[in-house]
Amino acid sequence: MSQQGGSPTGEDDWWGQLYDDSTEDTGPAAAPDTLDDRFASVAGAMGAEAGADGVDEGSGRRRAPWDLPPPPGGRTSTETPGTTVPESRMPAEANSPGGAADANPVRDGSPAAAVTPAGPDAADNPAPQVADGTVPHTARHRAATEQPLPQPAPAPARTATHFDLPTLPPASLDYVGSGPPTYDAEPTALPPADPDDLDDLVADTVLDGARYGACTLRAVSVRGDSARYRGEPRRDSLLTARFGTGEHALVLVAMATGARATPGAHRAAAEACHWIGRAVGRSHARLAEDIRAARRGDLKSGLHRLTDRSLGKLRASAAEQGIEPEEYAAALRCLLLPADPQCRTRVFFGVGAGGLFRLRDGDWQDIEPRVGEVTGEPVVGFGSLPAETPEGDRLTMDLGIPTPPSPYEPAPEPPREPFRFRASVARPGDTLLMCSGGLAEPLRGEPDLCRYLTTRWSGPTPPGLAAFLADTQVRVKGYADDRTAAAVWEA
Repeated sequence: MSQQGGSPTGEDDWWGQLYDDSTEDTGPAAAPDTLDDRFASVAGAMGAEAGADGVDEGSGRRRAPWDLPPPPGGRTSTETPGTTVPESRMPAEANSPGGAADANPVRDGSPAAAVTPAGPDAADNPAPQVADGTVPHTARHRAATEQPLPQPAPAPARTATHFDLPTLPPASLDYVGSGPPTYDAEPTALPPADPDDLDDLVADTVLDGARYGACTLRAVSVRGDSARYRGEPRRDSLLTARFGTGEHALVLVAMATGARATPGAHRAAAEACHWIGRAVGRSHARLAEDIRAARRGDLKSGLHRLTDRSLGKLRASAAEQGIEPEEYAAALRCLLLPADPQCRTRVFFGVGAGGLFRLRDGDWQDIEPRVGEVTGEPVVGFGSLPAETPEGDRLTMDLGIPTPPSPYEPAPEPPREPFRFRASVARPGDTLLMCSGGLAEPLRGEPDLCRYLTTRWSGPTPPGLAAFLADTQVRVKGYADDRTAAAVWEA
């Protein structure tokens, strides 16, 4: 039937005669010319891939003479790469909605012709055409049986990517140690909110990072498992700030932990970070200069003074609220990182519980300074500034800040926490970790956590923010406090 739905025309009778078993073959031929013989001849030309009976090995379907053998990998293609077949010369199966059931598709009154093989050989030996431009069936058959069918181009060789290389660290874990922790790994309850004081809300997790000079910084603060379970706010606070520009910039990381079991613990921690941030920011130029000049003694005394002033404001705030000073107190730990790539001096200072660790050559070192010590490796260029003004007041790093009296001295009871300070020169490949007690305690108490972080953080490049967050959240049974950490990778 034609595409118009009418009966076959006389000029299309050859199509029905060819596939009609009742019609004998037309005329003698030098070689066997039955339909089976022709199909066997075409199947032989297709090669061993189609099999002796002309059946696809993968699908079991007989292929028509114009079908190409499937390329390696099992994908079947009916087009020759780089060859465009005009629509008017597509096979009947491709042009007719009914496929093989449409025995006689017609376009513009002419029967559709089969596609002759394309390629160099076909171009050198064009098939004969009749007056209307179509190719006779016998010529098409001869072209299909005598011309080698084009083969698909070989698949390009697979190139290696970074996913093929065994350089990725091991996958992150949920916990290490003797067994799973008591609480769930994810938050289960939100802290209560005051509709008139929404600024008092604290996010469950804070994540930050940067790269300056020779170091890459990653910092995170995460609510502990117990606070997540009870719907309590995160008592830890984290501040990362850059003061100045270019090589004279100074990066401050400050973290504070509010007193346990007090309603305003998160506020006290946040205030401690903000006050020390303001003090360092106002003096950042002189601080950066003293760090580059390796003035450790002056740095220690000056930063001790700035820390006392900041925590003194907490004690004054407690008095204003009518509560005991210990109920509105915080442990404070800070890290100063100069942006100058030629300066590898790293300065730590603070008061209260926490930890300072260094990963060097695959081993963790607990370098928390003892109280009252000026610790650290010898620093080239150690020096000092004038100790007093002409009026006799002692100076702190030449910042013009006199020692007592101050509005917050003497400090009320209980006594203040001892001041801790360390300034040392980092080596290429070091990883410096400053953290609150929530991470310092499991690091000191669970060797498996140290080993795990060693494998994760000893790679050629620092982890991304998401990976760092996952690493610092690896839990240990018996440790459920907030975790705040800042790690510095030295290039």
